[in-house]
Amino acid sequence: MASMKFHNSLRRYHRWLGFFLAGIMAIYALSGILLIFRTTDFLQYEQTVERQLSPGLAGAELGESLRMKGFKLLEETDNQVRFQQGIYDKGTGVAVVTDKDYPLPLAKLVNLHKATTNSPLFWLNITFGVGLLFFVVSAFLMFLPKTSVYKNGLLIAGAGFVFALLMVVFGSA
Repeated sequence: MASMKFHNSLRRYHRWLGFFLAGIMAIYALSGILLIFRTTDFLQYEQTVERQLSPGLAGAELGESLRMKGFKLLEETDNQVRFQQGIYDKGTGVAVVTDKDYPLPLAKLVNLHKATTNSPLFWLNITFGVGLLFFVVSAFLMFLPKTSVYKNGLLIAGAGFVFALLMVVFGSA
């Protein structure tokens, strides 16, 4: 069995890492709440951008060139292609696209959750995940296993695990 010195050391590390990660958790919490509303226009504004593409693209080629989610062709004539987010001039190759996006600081928050290995933010995501795993383990090692706090903590953690598992299984589409 581990000594009280070990448990007290873990409490100290848990506390200081908790203070450090509090700022990161606040940012993740705000960006996570913002992501819930990503399919709505909440806090988004319209922006119009002109993009120079190859002239003479047909509707299907245009969708591939623009790489837009939900590209929907409305009308195609000899001179232009109308799509849900704008117009493309076949002669000049200029596409005028109107889209909705977040202001720059909020867009950066949204991208925090979308970080891949191609983004330097992925190191922050990994560090944060490892820190949270440390919290999970150290929360149980801070108390002696024979105490009621430890045993109740296991029961409450188990209930939280089951709750989250049920939400993931039955709450996701």
